[in-house]
Amino acid sequence: MGILNKLFGKNNSKIEEENEMEKLNIGIILGSTRQGRVSPQVGKWVKDIADSRGDANYEIIDIADFNLPFLGTTDGTEPGIAAWSDKLASMDGFVFIVQEYNHSISGALKNAIDFARDEWANKAAGIVSYGSTGGARAAEHLRGILGELQVADVRTHPTLSLFTDFENFSEFKPQDLHQDNMKLMLDQVIDWSGALKTLR
Repeated sequence: MGILNKLFGKNNSKIEEENEMEKLNIGIILGSTRQGRVSPQVGKWVKDIADSRGDANYEIIDIADFNLPFLGTTDGTEPGIAAWSDKLASMDGFVFIVQEYNHSISGALKNAIDFARDEWANKAAGIVSYGSTGGARAAEHLRGILGELQVADVRTHPTLSLFTDFENFSEFKPQDLHQDNMKLMLDQVIDWSGALKTLR
């Protein structure tokens, strides 16, 4: 392979660039926009673990950055709407960072999800949730929403407790036991994202 690369004039930096382009793009979506939220801490933890694998291009996607209006109260011309659509379209799969609000996902996340449709289809998603019961009820609600949008949510689901994984309910200090679940969840997201890419 090295000889062929030399014959065709490809240097190592060019090869590395092409390899990066061939990798799947996985968006880590922060599902809260409230003041004092802890989702950026959880998202960073997920990205650090994901980046260490080297198997995909992982990117934090913060819905707060897009300033999306409430669906149905706009003519659709706000620049954040098009930017949100473009960002989702560029992804092959997702990891949702989900916090539980009244047994469900946040209104901001539901609103952001509803601002797109085709951009979600035939992609895979993993869920990392947190709350007083690990955010499990919010994750189950999200699974139903993703199914309607033809997003294949993977089975493995790391659940983080406000009581044991956060100090004073605000500083994220995850227990080591979550590492194995994170690895397995990311394995499944990558496998399914690669398979579903053939349908798009």
